Amino acid sequence: QVQLVESGGGLVQAGGSLRLSCAASGRTFTFSSYNIHWFRQAPGKERDFVAAIRWGVGSTYYADSVKGRFTISRDNAKSTVYLQMNSLKPEDTAVYYCAADRNYGSSWSRTPEGNMSYWGKGILVTISS
Repeated sequence: QVQLVESGGGLVQAGGSLRLSCAASGRTFTFSSYNIHWFRQAPGKERDFVAAIRWGVGSTYYADSVKGRFTISRDNAKSTVYLQMNSLKPEDTAVYYCAADRNYGSSWSRTPEGNMSYWGKGILVTISS
């Protein structure tokens, strides 16, 4: 059984930083062969794409709203993806989810949510003003 578990969330003041982790486990789960995506859902809003990292070495892709402030990275040896979030703003407040898929095509960074193979349960990030 595959599990994705997010950690590292919490409460931080605007301008601060947090690093989220998404740790994968499962006997049959070859972590390095999956793209990993971060999404977020703010209160009362739809879930939005945040960032993605491609399988293997890991090309990256970001939503415009976080470009230059967030960095996604992966450690395949630890089956973990990280989301370093800097210069946080109150509008970054949301539940953050990681998800995995195996879209190997050129559209890998735009895989629809419904096509994700696995999801974490999410973790709350709250930014105070």
